[in-house]
Amino acid sequence: MNTLTQQLDKAPTGTQEWAASNVNIQDGCEHDCRYCYAKTMAIRFKRATSDSWKRPRLRQHDLDRGFTRRSGRIMFPTAHDITDQNINECLAVLSRMLAVGNELLIVSKPRLSCVKRLCDELATYQAQIVFRFSIGSTDDAVLSYWEPGAPSFKARLACLQYAYAKDFQTSVSGEPMLDGDPDALIAAVRPYVTDSIWLGKINRLRHILPQNCPRDPEAVYRGEILMATQTDAAIGTLYRRYRHDHLIKWKDSIKSVVGLRRPAVAGLDE
Repeated sequence: MNTLTQQLDKAPTGTQEWAASNVNIQDGCEHDCRYCYAKTMAIRFKRATSDSWKRPRLRQHDLDRGFTRRSGRIMFPTAHDITDQNINECLAVLSRMLAVGNELLIVSKPRLSCVKRLCDELATYQAQIVFRFSIGSTDDAVLSYWEPGAPSFKARLACLQYAYAKDFQTSVSGEPMLDGDPDALIAAVRPYVTDSIWLGKINRLRHILPQNCPRDPEAVYRGEILMATQTDAAIGTLYRRYRHDHLIKWKDSIKSVVGLRRPAVAGLDE
């Protein structure tokens, strides 16, 4: 194996593109996204079933843990979300991480009730926080199919607007792109983004859907239609349209198509 190939094999992907480490506090997620890789892994290693995943369980050992200052940004959460059911526990853990000086990337398909509490109760640590809200489409019919337990587009946009008005650093993740119209998403969120808008393809869908949505031919059919909007040619066109836009950032799934340099160290692709 040559040196370049070794470097590419070691290049951070997934959550490591955004953060040096991550923290989670529960197994399962009531959003129950059909494309969720964390759900697939939990099913594979028999920590959940396709049905039980949407009834999450808090992990007491993670709720009780202490924190020291880490090198690099911490992403919270990565394998579940922040919801009305776990907001108290999330705030307790976030506060402990922030109190010792950590920088946090808080990622969510957000609910306004939760974002208001996060902004208000973590205001002391504002300079240490970036919010990155996951919004894969402006079309509620699309969102409600792929992310059946998650908030509507209007609700997520209201969260972005609230955090922006409170002077927090704001970002949007359009990964996975859930339709063929990222332009509408970019136009809608741009006025309220201070940091970045990330775009990425849907990944591993042919592997994930049989695990997450067993015996569901409609999911397979819709998955094929979605993947057909993300051909190399379509991604190349998208990249050329936004390659000089300072707000647009590209996830590894797009970098690998258009030939962009990949980061060598976790958490540096900001």
